[in-house]
Amino acid sequence: MIISSPADYRAAAQKRLPPFLFHYLDGGAYAEKTLRHNVDDLAEVALRQRVLKDMSQLDTSIELFGEKLSMPVALSPVGLTGMYARRGEVQAARAAADKGVPFCMSSVSVCPIEEVAPKLDRPMWFQLYVLKDRGFMKNVLERAQTAGCSALVFTVDMPVPGARYRDMHSGMSGPNAALRRYWQAATHPHWAWNVGLHGKPHDLGNISKYMNKVIGLEDYIGYLSANFDPSISWKDLEWIRDFWKGPMLIKGILDPDDARDAVRFGADGIVVSNHGGRQLDGVLSSARALPPIADAVKGQIKILADSGIRNGLDVVRMLALGADCTMIGRAFIYALATAGQAGVAHLLDLLEKEMRVAMTLTSVKNVAEITGDLLAKQKL
Repeated sequence: MIISSPADYRAAAQKRLPPFLFHYLDGGAYAEKTLRHNVDDLAEVALRQRVLKDMSQLDTSIELFGEKLSMPVALSPVGLTGMYARRGEVQAARAAADKGVPFCMSSVSVCPIEEVAPKLDRPMWFQLYVLKDRGFMKNVLERAQTAGCSALVFTVDMPVPGARYRDMHSGMSGPNAALRRYWQAATHPHWAWNVGLHGKPHDLGNISKYMNKVIGLEDYIGYLSANFDPSISWKDLEWIRDFWKGPMLIKGILDPDDARDAVRFGADGIVVSNHGGRQLDGVLSSARALPPIADAVKGQIKILADSGIRNGLDVVRMLALGADCTMIGRAFIYALATAGQAGVAHLLDLLEKEMRVAMTLTSVKNVAEITGDLLAKQKL
């Protein structure tokens, strides 16, 4: 299959992956309207094309939390990344490090922190939820700090898991789920050989290490459902703010008032995100939620944004809407599932090339010039 754009990786991943994994990655909550709006609303953002401005010199780099990034992109935390390629977290993190952008490890990764961090030549970020098991939270934060993780991304939009109906149909959950997954693996021999057989152990590495026993895929949904904490409030984050010695970002902000609360709390950054449409269906897309949040807190706190970004043009659009940096999730997992580290590296190169085309045709020479002035005024 010819890969000419980031979108091609989705089609390639669907062919390679057992359905339970593809649909777990690809799906959203309820009727998946927010999932679709994330992509569609961002694609509708029109930019001003400018000409004859001498665009021979472009700079896509930024500085974020004291780190130099080659472009305003980070890899979002994605649970079970190691199920999409052999030791997938290691491969994705290496590709990100080579490109000079952050990789953020999910707390529910397959590979544990200690397997990934030593194999990188730049620090990674780490993501955590508020869980009822505060012992695990303290343990994994200590391990992340010891491993040199440079930033903590705290996901707050998942006090309960979203209703993801695709999982029941695909075999991720539901009747005879394990049997259905085994059959799907057997009928996808590339994945079965590369990941199923040679990508073991298939467990939740960070949690297994803490509990001193294997917490496997069959325990994944149950563990999360039992440990997410609907009583979460800002006070539950105070001890973490005191403990963590680096930048702390709050991920899952969709409302300006919550963004203001994050500023008052003392967070270093927020991630405008609806969890890729995987939590509450019918909420605003990130593209629509971002501008009023930027109006409220721009300059007081770093603003990152994810959900719906599929190419380098989308990155430029999010920056024009008010973000300082972007994060991508599904897009890099599609590439990882298709071609491992090389796929992620190629995807990141494609994003940068697409950014450069968009910057040239809108006549912005560096990321700082990508502002709301770039947005075309439209009559709806």
